[in-house]
Amino acid sequence: AMDQTASSVFALPACAGRKVSAAFDGGVLTSDGGVVLLGQVLRASGLAGRLAARMREWRDPGRVRHSIADMIGARMLAIAAGYEDCDDHDSLRHDAGFLMALDRAPCSGMGLASQPSLSRLENRAGVRELAGMMRAMVDFYCASYPAPPASVMLDIDDTFDAVHGGQQLAFWNGFHQERGFAPLHVYDDTGRPVGVFLRPARTPSGKEAAGHIRRLVHAIRRHWPDTAITIRGDGHFGRPEVMDWCEKTGVDYILGLPGNRALKADPVLAAAADACAVFRAEKKLPLHRTFAETGYGAKSWGKARRVVARIEASTLGMDVRTIVTSLKGSTPERLYEFVYCQRGQAENWIKQHKAQLHSDRTSCTSANANQLRLILHTGAYWLLWLLRQAIPMASKLKTASFTTLQLRLVKLAARVTETATRIRLAFAAACPDKALITALFKTRRLVPAPSPTPSGQPAGP
Repeated sequence: AMDQTASSVFALPACAGRKVSAAFDGGVLTSDGGVVLLGQVLRASGLAGRLAARMREWRDPGRVRHSIADMIGARMLAIAAGYEDCDDHDSLRHDAGFLMALDRAPCSGMGLASQPSLSRLENRAGVRELAGMMRAMVDFYCASYPAPPASVMLDIDDTFDAVHGGQQLAFWNGFHQERGFAPLHVYDDTGRPVGVFLRPARTPSGKEAAGHIRRLVHAIRRHWPDTAITIRGDGHFGRPEVMDWCEKTGVDYILGLPGNRALKADPVLAAAADACAVFRAEKKLPLHRTFAETGYGAKSWGKARRVVARIEASTLGMDVRTIVTSLKGSTPERLYEFVYCQRGQAENWIKQHKAQLHSDRTSCTSANANQLRLILHTGAYWLLWLLRQAIPMASKLKTASFTTLQLRLVKLAARVTETATRIRLAFAAACPDKALITALFKTRRLVPAPSPTPSGQPAGP
């Protein structure tokens, strides 16, 4: 710690009739004491090691001071704690909380990797290494289940990410009137992230969408060969290439279907729409909603498929929304209201990834570096998701957003004392969540036991 002199003491307004002064001489303190808890999650999960195993060491072994796993771990911990900028690591590398989270002595230990070292790491990953790291993320997703589930629903959607430099893959988007990316996010229906892929800010073609889905499903089926998989997405993914591939490989789908003249003229849907409008007018209702289904096949499809319509008549006119699905046996209302519309929850998970963890900080020139940043942010998402899973059901924080978790469980002021044999963290006595924090620190297994690795597949470090 830097020596403080009398000149560093400054006066503050009086309080309760007493003079007040302040100085930065409090000893070894951290404002992120809860990051030690995230460090326990990081070590228990082994996620940093899984990702590091996919990167080749490019440095002279005799001069390496920070392992790739430690650098990846430091970056994920900082993002999870609200420090998305790599520049912040020039200060965080000496923070006692982050040092302890990565198993280093808070006062006498060597500092963590600096911003230049982490920037070199981000710009070092090649296409093959990134592909391996994305497969490792899928492996980690599958291992997060104690046993293969009977079925899983995968939500796929893109989001706009504005850029303001000369980044590779940046594309002009007419709707947003900006250049940017449209990263593709995939989550399952529990909120677990499966993958995030950097791509230009344009609507994905059928071939591109089918390619992403094919690679994801193949990676998942290496672990879960008998799990029923359903793909859920909006109209961007209701393409014949996607549906054809799903049907050939036994994957179900429920996808948005943009309206067109042929659908509007379909006799079944037109009759249902007329009946809906007449019923609303006769009953003098402000709004009436009904559902219908038909067999529809566009020229590019080659065959008819099940199409479900939500028909809504109101004082503002008629609104018809359609979806296409391979699912059998459910009513049109249930398929639309309780299956398809549940994909709206994925928007909240994307907001946690993009807005709360700031994964739109894709400011690197290289597309590979920006893809690595998305992987690191997904790793930070996993840390907070796993921490939230460990919170007892009775706690108000069980369903808290990531921002709330950061404020209540990570942003904890603490005084750190290190001796020859002990390290002590002293948190504020008035901490409102001290009972929960104590329980989480005492929890022996913050991360559920992973499911068995399939034979012939690496388990990762």
